[in-house]
Amino acid sequence: NSMTAIANNHVVSFHYTLANAVGEVLDKSQGEPLVYLQGAGNIIPGLENALLGKTVGDKFTVTVPAAEGYGEYNPELVQEVPAKMFQGVDNIQAGMQFQAQTDDGVQIVTVKAVEGENVIVDANFPLAGQDLTFDVEIVDIRDASQEELDHGHVHGAGGHHH
Repeated sequence: NSMTAIANNHVVSFHYTLANAVGEVLDKSQGEPLVYLQGAGNIIPGLENALLGKTVGDKFTVTVPAAEGYGEYNPELVQEVPAKMFQGVDNIQAGMQFQAQTDDGVQIVTVKAVEGENVIVDANFPLAGQDLTFDVEIVDIRDASQEELDHGHVHGAGGHHH
């Protein structure tokens, strides 16, 4: 049924192009669409809300403010850590990204600066504090399987891996 409107517990496939406030393209779906489970918080809230009620073939643009995207920029997440924490990295440079294991799971930290024996790292998500514009095209909508609902994310082709 081509008139299905996106609602919670639907598995939705969509193509997207993500740009920042000045129009630079940051990310886009490569070949395969992004597949997510509506209502499960798989994608940022502002985008999930914008997709509600859309149908297959819909093309639209949505601008998601930082608060509904990756959150506001939090200066408290910028920390100074000893360089020796970066084992096996000879030449730490600003702009490098590392995965850090935290209580909340894996976090991406970005090196802001290197000062002698210390490294200034920023644990804000790289897109925190930014308003994001998505160009979206809906490709497919289907009901989620019970297993997908139990797990809270999509299984099979195009889904997120554990």
